[in-house]
Amino acid sequence: MTARSGSELRRTLGVGDAVVIGLGSMVGAGIFAALAPAAQAAGPGLLLGLAAAAVVAYCNAMSSARLATLYPESGGTYVYGRERLGEFWGYLAGWAFVVGKTASCAAMALTVGTYLWPGQAHAVAVAAVVALTAVNYGGMRKSAWLTRVIVAVVLAVLASVVVVCLTSGQADAARLSFAAPGGTGGVLQAAGLLFFAFAGYARIATLGEEVRDPARTVRRAIPLALGIALVVYVAVAVAVLSVLGAQGLGDSGAPLADAVRSAGVPELTPAVRVGAAAAALGSLLALILGVSRTVLAMARDRHLPGSLSAVHPRFRVPHRAEVAVGAVVAVLAATVDVRGAIGFSSFGVLVYYAVANASAWTLRPGPVARVLPAVGLAGCLVLAFSLPGTSVVLGAGVLAAGTAAYGVRRWRTAGR
Repeated sequence: MTARSGSELRRTLGVGDAVVIGLGSMVGAGIFAALAPAAQAAGPGLLLGLAAAAVVAYCNAMSSARLATLYPESGGTYVYGRERLGEFWGYLAGWAFVVGKTASCAAMALTVGTYLWPGQAHAVAVAAVVALTAVNYGGMRKSAWLTRVIVAVVLAVLASVVVVCLTSGQADAARLSFAAPGGTGGVLQAAGLLFFAFAGYARIATLGEEVRDPARTVRRAIPLALGIALVVYVAVAVAVLSVLGAQGLGDSGAPLADAVRSAGVPELTPAVRVGAAAAALGSLLALILGVSRTVLAMARDRHLPGSLSAVHPRFRVPHRAEVAVGAVVAVLAATVDVRGAIGFSSFGVLVYYAVANASAWTLRPGPVARVLPAVGLAGCLVLAFSLPGTSVVLGAGVLAAGTAAYGVRRWRTAGR
């Protein structure tokens, strides 16, 4: 199914723009927020958890890239599941993505507030959501330009943290042990939490209707963005662990800031705080983009109110979907807990990618072509159910509620 004539979005993004948007989603607040809970779960086995998350993310990325070249529409796995597996599986993927990433949007907004003005974190979070929704409303070129600026700032800050930590007298290679006191379960839980920081490449696929030459652009942009993010994550994790150790990292509320202080350069702390806020802004900007495009696709199929499928006649963006997503995120930003939102978001997005891998499995028969989708599918399910129990129960409950809503809608439609 394709977008109806007159409601298509404008194709303005090239490979560089798409890579930057993916990086803005990945090399964002995830690296500032996910390291500490992952270290609590796995201890020194944090690096093993990072490796496991990277393997699953790579399989997901390859499956998404293959599918996106065949279905260059807004909606990502919602479209792939619908076309390859059937309407329900597309709906489940879209629902998992929307609810998981809406929670992630709220978490990123609160991260901005916490770093910029801790005493008024909720007010700053709401203001950030309103401002970035307005930027997105003005068209993709403005969003891509702002994301470039944010990514440049964040990469500069992270590079400074890595250099300061690794060249300090406090760095100790002995702290990089791969021992996992919590066993395999702790490593897998850490991987599930760290997956939160990798999931941003989905934004490239969900913007498939707004890139030029999708077959070339998406296939190149997704692995490029993922590869750059992985290099950055490994460097930052090694640097921070070498200074704080697993125990210090797990107990830290602001691990990168604590790391530069422990390394003997406390004057860099304000820059790290600014970098964290900029990273969260970049993630929030790209997240609102991705969620609104999935809402657009689901509204086109009447799984959500049809009015949300409207495309602005001038800016060629799904303006009603963007405003609706921004409004919901602004409300959530006043109430959610950042760490709890990470687990909930990871569960929803892992289910989303499980559907993506199952969809990719159907593309071409043969054992070789199906290795990556099979590993990705199994990995997503294992990591999803290795997350903290509260995240699993809450996530499963929300998906069950969405499934019930789908069943009611089908029953009403069949009765007409």
